[in-house]
Amino acid sequence: MELAQFCASSRVVIVAGKGGVGKTTVAATLATAAARTGASVLVVEVEGKSGLATCFGVPSLDYEDVEVRPGLRVRTLTPDDALLEYLDDRGLQRISRRMVASGTLDIVATAVPGMRDILLLGKVKQLEQSRAADLIILDAPAAGHAITFLLSPRGLQDAVRMGPVRGQADEVVAMLTDASRCQVLLVTLPEETPVNEVVETAFALEDRVGIALGPVVVNSCLPDRWCGDAGALVDASLAGVAVSADDARAMDEAAGFVGARRAIQDEQIARLARRLPLPQIRLPYVTEEIEPAAISRLADVLTAQIAGMPG
Repeated sequence: MELAQFCASSRVVIVAGKGGVGKTTVAATLATAAARTGASVLVVEVEGKSGLATCFGVPSLDYEDVEVRPGLRVRTLTPDDALLEYLDDRGLQRISRRMVASGTLDIVATAVPGMRDILLLGKVKQLEQSRAADLIILDAPAAGHAITFLLSPRGLQDAVRMGPVRGQADEVVAMLTDASRCQVLLVTLPEETPVNEVVETAFALEDRVGIALGPVVVNSCLPDRWCGDAGALVDASLAGVAVSADDARAMDEAAGFVGARRAIQDEQIARLARRLPLPQIRLPYVTEEIEPAAISRLADVLTAQIAGMPG
């Protein structure tokens, strides 16, 4: 499958996974790779504390999008800003200003369970409908909250029978359940607990939300051959260069550790394939800081991995 074909399969890709598995890194990697195809890409984060700014080498993110490279823009969303924009777009600027001045904005945004989430998802839906970009990538909340986040419009459908809130919930559900408009890209690590959680999340999203699942990204995979300091020692040994006793012990210990970790990795990747029959994208373990150069290298790997997937 060509990367451009993959990126065109859904207009919104929601990147989700347990906290600490690298979903923000994957979101930035996918955005970087997609922008290389000539597509316009918008990355959106909703928690206000992700590392997207670092991934793209910018100081911080704001509600207004910022172009970090040609064709690639990044922004953050907050429920309060989304509500104010909603009111302003309907000619209610005076009301929105009074809500801010009186401190009632937060009360309104939390008056109904799920309201804050529907404000965010409603804004994503508005961006998708207005074709703000060829591809919108949403860096979703961590796995547990992601399910609640994506279930919120269905909860509002049950709680609200009519009016603009019900209409917004209906439109968001229509987007989430249309595979041509939206899909989820799940991220995990090749370890037992993250694999268990990603499998549970996948079935919950399919059964309870009705959203399409894309490939599952297995992040931080060890390579077939370690290329760090231990790898350099192995190269020296194979080349006939004398290594000290301390270096030899370090080489043995490192090789043993990496071998054990790789065995666990291979076991968990195989278990994931059995329990969750989705295509896998495997991204390598990164030793350096996750900044633009590292994201660019990961984008190279992602592109190659997608090219190897069936069309």
